[in-house]
Formats: sequence, C-alpha cells, structure tokens
Amino acid sequence: MISPFKSVVGGGYKDCEHRLQRAIHLRFSLPAELGAGLRKDIKRADQVAAYFEATLLAGFSAAEATEFFGRPRGMSADSFDLSPRSVTWAQNAFVKRFAALEKARAKTA
Repeated sequence: MISPFKSVVGGGYKDCEHRLQRAIHLRFSLPAELGAGLRKDIKRADQVAAYFEATLLAGFSAAEATEFFGRPRGMSADSFDLSPRSVTWAQNAFVKRFAALEKARAKTA
C-alpha cells in the first residue's frame, strides 16, 4: 500500500504492517527485527518514494507531499518508473521475484 494512503488510515495500519513485516522476515530466514541503521535507510527510501507516489499517483500537490513526507533532495521523478501497472502485471512480477528468492534460499539451506 502506498504511503500516502497509510497516512490517511493512521496508526492502526502501522501495527498490522509491523506484524506482517516480522512474518515476512521470519519466512525468509531474516532477523525478525532490523538493526537501527537499516531501519533508518528503509524509512528514508520510503519517504522518497512516498513523495513521488503522492505527487505522481495520488493527486497530492507538491506542497502537500512536502508537508507529509518532505521533499527529496537531489532526486527527480525521472529516477523512478511509477507507471501504473495492472494487477496481472503486479502478480506476475511478484511470483517471478518470489520464485527467484526461493531458489536462492534453497541453495543456502
């Protein structure tokens, strides 16, 4: 779910997201909790993505997106492919990536 929507939903979504993230990490043999440095990097990447998602996909003005997410420095929308995709495209991309991760995980098990 894109971050602009999460902002509207509020705090209840964060609890669900945290439980889901822990389950995904455990499923792929990753630590359930991430280190502080990695959490900070992920948060920053999420804020950058949220700004562009808000302005290019969710109809926020630049001022609104800046207020909620901050304006990314040294980046432009040209850095990202935020083209709308079909559900079928997303499903296929997910399944393909999941299969590749499973194959790599099986080799190390």
